[in-house]
Amino acid sequence: MLPPITHSKNNGRMMKKIMTLAAVLGAASISFSAYAAGNIEAGKAAVQKYNCATCHGADFNSPIDPTYPKLAGQHRDYLQHALTAYKRGNAAGVMNGRSNPIMGAQVAPLSEQDIINIATYLSSLPGSLVLEK
Repeated sequence: MLPPITHSKNNGRMMKKIMTLAAVLGAASISFSAYAAGNIEAGKAAVQKYNCATCHGADFNSPIDPTYPKLAGQHRDYLQHALTAYKRGNAAGVMNGRSNPIMGAQVAPLSEQDIINIATYLSSLPGSLVLEK
């Protein structure tokens, strides 16, 4: 048989510490989720700042050259990976990098958060990509 539960000041203090820790962890997880998800408005500002529409079209669905990708409606994680790969480059010893002089120069000043925001914005746009046949 278990001993009866007694309430003491120590139990109350411990419970208060646990509740405070739970609140802090909850707030941190919400903050991290917002960071990981990206900010559409910040992404929109970034694509304007870096003139992405010059090559990919004003709607990001009508590139000026058919070899350039349509970005509107593309999967966020794919866009994030592609931008990161261009930033990484394709120098000797670099894994999973992409080599393109134009894109390399465009993404060089971007922070990780800029990349997340841009990918979030572009993925939110309506596009004509075929996802299933």
